[in-house]
Amino acid sequence: MTAEINKPIEHPINPLPGAVVVGASSGIGAALAQKLAQEGYKVALLARRKEKLDELCDKINQQAGELRAYAYQHDVTHFDEVPALFQKILLDLQNIDVFVYNSGILNSVAFSEYDFASGQNTVAVNLLGGMAWLDQAAVLFERMGNGHIVGISSVAGDRGRVANPPYHAAKAGFSTYLESLRNRLTRSGVHVLTVKPGYVKTAMMDGVEGKFPASQPEDVAKAIWNGIRRKKQVMYTPWWWWWIMHIIIHLPSFIFRRMSF
Repeated sequence: MTAEINKPIEHPINPLPGAVVVGASSGIGAALAQKLAQEGYKVALLARRKEKLDELCDKINQQAGELRAYAYQHDVTHFDEVPALFQKILLDLQNIDVFVYNSGILNSVAFSEYDFASGQNTVAVNLLGGMAWLDQAAVLFERMGNGHIVGISSVAGDRGRVANPPYHAAKAGFSTYLESLRNRLTRSGVHVLTVKPGYVKTAMMDGVEGKFPASQPEDVAKAIWNGIRRKKQVMYTPWWWWWIMHIIIHLPSFIFRRMSF
């Protein structure tokens, strides 16, 4: 069910808390949108694929028995659209308490391939889109003196591997950006959570051979919800990825550069 720009929305006297999920059409984003709706949130869902968004909104609204989900078709690389669309969403929901940036792409890169256009697109979606949207959320939440920002980064950003330089760089940049937001906004009572999933069974991972077991999106969504409730700052999911990355981060460079992943 798509929220139309010219269609007025009737709001209840005591509105439900609002959540925004950017990158909600499938995978972790779709699972988290459903989890937030189950926990009593109105959810604004953004993605490029309108059909997927409408299908997910219909599912959430049918389960809730009321209008709980709103769809907004959006390409996160269209940065100039963000301020006006953010205000539109705020008007529709009446309030925003949780803002999640989940959009991401993983372009296939051959070992001897260096394609700037592909890398530029990877950085635009995984990093710059997140900055465009979360800057808007940061301004609102800082004025409110509360709120939760959630950024879905990746274990891939913890160290520069040989497999996909643009993706690793974009996720590393996003993690650092989130840390900077946290260090700024914590002074205003705003919570910022960086989520670093390992392998997850999503469309992004189709054709990618994982070195470790892949998680289900629903399990990741539950873990993120617990992280929001507990106001965690950084979380790996599943939890055992912390141990794996702790070892990888501390491997000497002359050993790490010989690895193939």
